[in-house]
Amino acid sequence: MSNRTEMTKMVDRAQEAPREQGARRRRSEPDPVSEVAPAPKLRRRPALIAASVATVCLGALLGAWAWSSTSNAQQVVAVRSTVERGETIAREDLMTVRVGVDPALKTIPGEELAGLVGRRATMDLAEGSLLTAAAVAAGQTIPPAGKSIVGVALPASLLPGEPLRSGDTVRVVATPGQEGEVTEGKQVEIEATVVGLHPGADQGKTVVAVEVPEAEAGELAARAATGKVAIVLDSRER
Repeated sequence: MSNRTEMTKMVDRAQEAPREQGARRRRSEPDPVSEVAPAPKLRRRPALIAASVATVCLGALLGAWAWSSTSNAQQVVAVRSTVERGETIAREDLMTVRVGVDPALKTIPGEELAGLVGRRATMDLAEGSLLTAAAVAAGQTIPPAGKSIVGVALPASLLPGEPLRSGDTVRVVATPGQEGEVTEGKQVEIEATVVGLHPGADQGKTVVAVEVPEAEAGELAARAATGKVAIVLDSRER
C-alpha cells in the first residue's frame, strides 16, 4: 500500500514538473503587448528650412512694396487725347488718374485740371502720358502779349508738301500771283508760328492760323487777303 502511494506521488511530481518549467519560461519571456516601439528620429532638412524663411521674407517685402505704392499714389492730370505743340488744350483733352509717381517728376495735381483749359501746349502731348508743368504755357492769354494771330487761307499748291503741324516755325512769303512777275531783290517774308489748321474752311482752302509779332500782323493780314502769299517750311525737329 505504501509502495503504491509513493508511486502515485512520483507520477504526480513528474507531471507537475513540465508545467512548472513552462510557467517559469513564460514569466521570463517579455510580454509582446507591453513592449513600446521607440519614437522615430526626425531628420532636419536645412534646405527646406532656408526655402521657408526666404518665402516668408519675400512675402513681407512684397506686402511692404504694395502698401508703399498705395500710400504714395496721388491724383494727377494726364492726357486723354493727343495735343500737338502750340495747340490750345481743351477740357476733353485731359483726364485725372491716380498713380504713384516719382517726386522728381513735376506732375500737375488733379484739382488743377480746370485751370489748364485754354492754355497752349509747349510740346507734343502724347495720349496716355502724364502732364507736367513744363508742357503747358504759363498763363491763359492767347495770343501772348506782343503777339497776334492771323489766318491765312491757301490752296494746297501754296502750302508745303509736308503737312503742317501746330508749333511749326514757317515763313509767309509774298508772291506776285499767277500772272505777276517776281521782282528782283529780297522777297517780302514774315516769320510766323503755326498755332492751328482748319482744312476746307474757306472754299476748299486750308486756313492756317499763325502767330506773328504784333507789329507785323497788319501787313500779313493785308497780303493774305489778296491771296498772293505762300507758306514755306524750312526745317523742324519731331
